[in-house]
Amino acid sequence: MSKQFNQVSVVKQANKYFDGKCISYNVLFADGSKKSVGVIFPSSLTFNTGAPEVMEILGGVCKVRLAGASEWTTYGAGQSFSIGANSSFDIETVELLDYVCHFG
Repeated sequence: MSKQFNQVSVVKQANKYFDGKCISYNVLFADGSKKSVGVIFPSSLTFNTGAPEVMEILGGVCKVRLAGASEWTTYGAGQSFSIGANSSFDIETVELLDYVCHFG
């Protein structure tokens, strides 16, 4: 897991979701790819996806249930999970969760 992104642009305007329970910033790469770096405050949320995503957990612990699944899976720092395009996932956090979302 890389500790930093080099030679990128960061969009200064924060993305605020779910009344501020999730806040992220878009990171733009020279090759046209995009990631978001953010935090999720303790909450239970449902996210919808357009493109496929990989959620990389940097700090904290969460429980995730992918669309169509009945079981929850726990993820912590150093782990990641994938979500397909045009899908959704439920996420529960009981502590601050730091993450990077990889799009595409």
